[in-house]
Amino acid sequence: MKKALTIVIGFIHDFAAGCWAATVLGVYWLSIQTVPIEIRGIMLGLKKQLFYAGIGCVILVFAMGAGRSFTYVTDVYGPDAERIRRKMLIMKHVLLIVIFGLGTYWQYTIVFK
Repeated sequence: MKKALTIVIGFIHDFAAGCWAATVLGVYWLSIQTVPIEIRGIMLGLKKQLFYAGIGCVILVFAMGAGRSFTYVTDVYGPDAERIRRKMLIMKHVLLIVIFGLGTYWQYTIVFK
């Protein structure tokens, strides 16, 4: 059961990260469209929905990432490789947190400017 849970949590974590990226691109794409004044309110509503969906995705990524840390098997590759893997994992997550933060801020400025 733990192996299945590990796979499901990892899938949701990765899928939510991809969905977040799609919301960022969706908001950007909607913002560069030339639309008649009559439907600008609808476009703004759609951009807001994508922004909040993106926030939900970030929350899901963090929650599943926390769950992943409890289900991950340790020392799969041996102690030396495991130390390097953990160090690289920390660097990756620092970079991705910066990307999530900047991307969400960029979305916010597009939607609520």
